[in-house]
Amino acid sequence: MHYEGMIIRPPSEANSILLQVTVGCSHNKCTFCGTYIGERFKIKSDAIIMEDIAFARVYCRRQRRVFLCDGDALIVPQKRLLKILKAIREQLPWVTRVGVYANTKSIQMKTPEELGDLREHGLGIAYMGLETGDDVTLKAVSKGATAQKMIQMGKKIRAAGIRLSITVLLGLAGRERSDVHARETGNVLTAIDPEFVGALSLMLVPGTPLGDDYEAGRFELLNADEMLKELRGMLENTHLTRGLFHANHASNYLPIKARMPRDKEKTLALINQALAGDISLKPEWMRAL
Repeated sequence: MHYEGMIIRPPSEANSILLQVTVGCSHNKCTFCGTYIGERFKIKSDAIIMEDIAFARVYCRRQRRVFLCDGDALIVPQKRLLKILKAIREQLPWVTRVGVYANTKSIQMKTPEELGDLREHGLGIAYMGLETGDDVTLKAVSKGATAQKMIQMGKKIRAAGIRLSITVLLGLAGRERSDVHARETGNVLTAIDPEFVGALSLMLVPGTPLGDDYEAGRFELLNADEMLKELRGMLENTHLTRGLFHANHASNYLPIKARMPRDKEKTLALINQALAGDISLKPEWMRAL
């Protein structure tokens, strides 16, 4: 396989075939993200992509999922993306699902009919970084979208029959707007009603604008208890028809996995137990991005 630069994928795609179709991120302006610092976004050549699919046909026969890397592969033009999906279906017939990162810009660029075509050709899940439902924080971290735009694009991709996994970031609003961040994020998640929510805890990356703000005293990083209180507030305000709410990423102090709405009250009680000191939290040295 031909890989360039930093390769990332969602935790749930750990056992997937990682097929890199783009290098970097089409947005690459979020102040908290250091993944693609200095990396110029590009779409890889069809020849290289097809060569990697041919490689997977021979050497990746035990893996039943494909994840299209990198930061926003949905932005690949429709004809080229369909060509990739068709090649996966023809050459890797045992693959049951293809996943991709998506942002509001790339979702908006696709018509509902185009998204439906992608679903028909195997695109089964999209991962979207909401991070926060607080418009003030979205602007501060240069996310490039409002909460309303997040809701519109989240609903759009779900309407096409593509499953949606949304990432939110605990601690992103700092101490002053923590309560607002928790409440408004829960409200946006409720409006979109995705199949999956993944909550990560902010870990500052040196060299990023947000990391620089922290070093200069312009940003306050929440402690473990404050992160848990924010998680509790977010979960309290999230009302999913049916879905999974995870906070079991390596960055989190308390791993949780709640099937909504069934496990909501039980999970809130677990968080309260941790805040009361009855459950041990993950030590700092064990946390990771």
